[in-house]
Amino acid sequence: MNEFNIMTISATGMSAQRLRIDIISNNIANSETTRTENGEPYRRKVPVFQELLRTVKGKVENGGVIVKEIYEDRSPFRIVYDPTHPDADENGYVKLPNVNVVREMVDMINAQRAYEANVTAFNTTKAMITSALQIGR
Repeated sequence: MNEFNIMTISATGMSAQRLRIDIISNNIANSETTRTENGEPYRRKVPVFQELLRTVKGKVENGGVIVKEIYEDRSPFRIVYDPTHPDADENGYVKLPNVNVVREMVDMINAQRAYEANVTAFNTTKAMITSALQIGR
């Protein structure tokens, strides 16, 4: 594995965490959406990551991370009593999205820390390459 491969792995990690943060932001933004185009409340979306393996000169190497899928969380909707809501049923109950804002914020902090770790690894590798190039001067 060369240094540029390490930088590629860090870059894929940063891309994956950026996508994760985008999905979490979308979940938080839709945490009160009671009706989507299919008529149901918004369902929380969750990304699934997978290790990217590639073969180089007959050896299997780590190539970073890719997004395997983005699935909808099938957990039940929250139900609250609000007869004044336009989407309330005949008994006055409203189905709200299955988004827990506290859980989303915790996930966002984890994604931010993972992104920062990838940035640190990228910058450290870049500094090592720069130092190695200055040895030859």
